[in-house]
Amino acid sequence: MEKGYDSINISLIQDLLEKLRRVDPYFFEEIIANLLFVMGYGESTVTKKSRDGGIDGVVNQDKLGLDKIFFQAKRYKEDSLVTAKDVRDFVGTLDLNGVNKGIFITTSRFPKDTIEILGKPPKNIILIDGPKLARLMIEYNVGVSSEKKYEIKIIDSDFSPED
Repeated sequence: MEKGYDSINISLIQDLLEKLRRVDPYFFEEIIANLLFVMGYGESTVTKKSRDGGIDGVVNQDKLGLDKIFFQAKRYKEDSLVTAKDVRDFVGTLDLNGVNKGIFITTSRFPKDTIEILGKPPKNIILIDGPKLARLMIEYNVGVSSEKKYEIKIIDSDFSPED
């Protein structure tokens, strides 16, 4: 049963990523803002469609907006990796705006050298690749819905029949 469940989830991840790669880029940014909100981050603002300065959205971690997280959302094909330059540009944008936290999200993957680059700056940057994005969306019920639920029951350890 567990193998079947895992197989269904793998298929759902692939289907979800295919769908995300086809949506309008601005709608993709809205999906990311919604996901971050559902995950417990504060209110998000998606930047305008063009000339956004390398930032797709701003998340306020507190009600006053004193602590901000910038996010970059790249809707790439599966075989189009995010480049180290993309990540360096994002780090530079954080610097220019005096922000120390960022989330870089893509529907594809990050190459190894990109992760090495992030070890150098004194920033708190999280990379979320396509499979991780889809798993988070499934976990937090963003873009998915339940079709059927199954409960597996066992004998309650407190249950003891009368002798």
